[in-house]
Amino acid sequence: MPTAKAKKSSAAKSSGSSATGKTKSAGASSTNENSKLEKFFLDALKDIYWAEKHLTKALPKMQKAATSEELQQAIEEHLNQTKEHVNRLEQVFDQLGEKAQAKKCEAMEGLTKEGDTVVEETEDGTATRDVGIIVSAQKVEHYEISAYGSLITLAKTMGQDEVADILTQTLEEEKETDQLLSQLAETSINWEAEGEGEEGEEEEEEK
Repeated sequence: MPTAKAKKSSAAKSSGSSATGKTKSAGASSTNENSKLEKFFLDALKDIYWAEKHLTKALPKMQKAATSEELQQAIEEHLNQTKEHVNRLEQVFDQLGEKAQAKKCEAMEGLTKEGDTVVEETEDGTATRDVGIIVSAQKVEHYEISAYGSLITLAKTMGQDEVADILTQTLEEEKETDQLLSQLAETSINWEAEGEGEEGEEEEEEK
C-alpha cells in the first residue's frame, strides 16, 4: 500500500504534468523555452517575413515593366495584398510572444533577381515581356504557396490554431493571385506574344 509520502509525491508529479500541458496549449506560449520544431517554425516565419517585405519593393518594378493594363492591375492588387501579408505575419509574431524579425530569404531574392533578368532580356512594350513577368510572378506565388502551406501544417501540429487561421487567409490569397495570373496568360497575353513571333518572322522573310 502506498505511503502518505508516496501519494504526496505522485500528486506533485501529476500537478506538474498538468501545468506543463497548460503551457503548451496556450496560444501565445513563449518560444524561448520551446522545442526544436518551434524554433524551426519561428525561423521559417522570419524567412517568409523577409520575403514578403522584399516583394513590396520588387512588385512595383514588375508593374512598371508590364505592358498590359490588366497585368499592371493584377500586380497592383498583389502589391496591396502583400502589404497586408506583412501585417498578418506581424500579428503571428505577436501571437507567439515574439518580436517581428526578418531573416534573409535566399530563395525569394533569387526569384526576384531572375524576374529582373527576364525584363532585361525582353523587349519593352511587348506581350512577350508580359509573358516573362507572369512566369516570374507565378514562380514567386508557387514558392509562397508552398511556404505558407508548410507553416500552416506546423502551426496546427504545435496547437497554434489561431496562427494557422491567420496564415490560411494569406495562403488562399496567394492561390487566388496565381489563378488570376494563369487566366491572364491563357486568355490573352500568351496568344498576343505568339502573334508577335509570327509578325517578326514575316518581316524577316520580306527583307
